Amino acid sequence: MHEGRDGWLFLTGGTNRVMAQYGRPGVSRRLLWRWRRIVADRVRACDRLGATYIHAVAPEKLTVYGDLAPALAVDPARAPVRRLARWLTASRGARAFVDLDAAFRAARDGPPLYLRTDSHWTLHGSEIAYRAILLRMGVAPRSDFESRRIGGTVPFCGDLGRKLDPHRFEAAPVTTFATAARRVHANDLLTALEAEGRGIEAHLGAHAVFRNDDPAADPRRLVIFGDSFCQHTSYSPVATLTALLADTFAEVHFLWCSSIDWHYLERVRPDFVLGEIAERFMIDLPPKGFRIERLAELARARKITDARPLPPDAPASAPGAAGAAPR
Repeated sequence: MHEGRDGWLFLTGGTNRVMAQYGRPGVSRRLLWRWRRIVADRVRACDRLGATYIHAVAPEKLTVYGDLAPALAVDPARAPVRRLARWLTASRGARAFVDLDAAFRAARDGPPLYLRTDSHWTLHGSEIAYRAILLRMGVAPRSDFESRRIGGTVPFCGDLGRKLDPHRFEAAPVTTFATAARRVHANDLLTALEAEGRGIEAHLGAHAVFRNDDPAADPRRLVIFGDSFCQHTSYSPVATLTALLADTFAEVHFLWCSSIDWHYLERVRPDFVLGEIAERFMIDLPPKGFRIERLAELARARKITDARPLPPDAPASAPGAAGAAPR
């Protein structure tokens, strides 16, 4: 972890070797070629299901705000998300790719897109991503989230702030907002951890479904395969795409994983499929033959009997932070 200007904290190491991904060779050409094929294959498979596939990479804070960490000398041209964007040129996957990096760079001189003590987005950052994704889908976004936001600010220590001793806190806005969207399903992994007050630990394998009876909601169905930039909750100052998208569509399914569960899609028959992955996770290709039920079973067997400390890049969301109930 590195502290840049004005108290901005950046993830640099960890199991994903973040800084190394910006160097040479960085993410290999072979890996980028594999990602190019994966995105194109997902587009074809979703076409056969009658769905539109959208692929989004959540840029690292270093990719967007690398100038705030001058001592690191980050070469933004070597950022994995920017290299993938170039590799997708002229491929079938290009029409599915949402360039969140470009959208964030265009907005980086406005309100902060990331929290200072966390590797995740602010509500404003999440809205930028939300609008870019809906633009690619051809769906009209909502623009009244701020007027419906509930609460002010809370003391917040993010996933990076927890690495310091003492922990570093900041005042962060609560991101919960009034919405007609309600969670109508949560799998056993998620409910078991929430029952123990450990909903923050529901990561890989978590599965939730939201319904929105607002007549103004888009009547179509969206399935998200994503990570902590989406999530299954909007408890805390770590804003999430899932909450914004559930406020927009009549039905949203969220599965925390980097793979696509094609059996699940065959059952659900969505109109849109969103594959979202954090830029730092691109160094690992998603496994094939994935089933959400099996992944949840493995995670539940480990987490319910093993209350180990959170990983360093875990989202710092907790129900107590915002005084909100699960939704």
